[in-house]
Amino acid sequence: MVRTLERVTEWIMGAMLAIMVLLIFGNVVLRYAFGTGLVWAEEISRLLFVWLVFLGATLALKNHQHLGLELLVSRLSPLGRKLCAIISHGLMLYALYLFFEGSYVQTVIGLDIYSTVLRFPTALYAAAGLLPALVMGGIVLLNLVRILTNHPAAMVPGAPNHAAFGNDL
Repeated sequence: MVRTLERVTEWIMGAMLAIMVLLIFGNVVLRYAFGTGLVWAEEISRLLFVWLVFLGATLALKNHQHLGLELLVSRLSPLGRKLCAIISHGLMLYALYLFFEGSYVQTVIGLDIYSTVLRFPTALYAAAGLLPALVMGGIVLLNLVRILTNHPAAMVPGAPNHAAFGNDL
């Protein structure tokens, strides 16, 4: 089920990227060749880009592909690495809570504000943070539980076998 959702998300992201490329390239050609353009293409491209970034960040988190510095953590004892992972997961959960709360507030505000050209609610931009914040919170919480219960699939940064982890969610 998780793998299917991941695949669907990847396809959606691919379609979004293809649409963005077509719209932006088409607009460049129209501007330089004909002195005109599609005024709505920029709004659609921006909206797709915002959603693409947040969906991509969610997939990167799920697959442990975000950048991380483990120089200090890898030198700690297993207990020290575990404590650092617990603290960092708590901080990530707090940051994701703030992210969700801020996205929610901006979504509500954006319900009454409309885009310049297409007149869609600007809440669509801020709403891009709602689902990813929840999903990322779930991913972080699941790994935190795994760390606390010493589950073999727990991802503890700096652990010697941590490179072997992948799509274990």
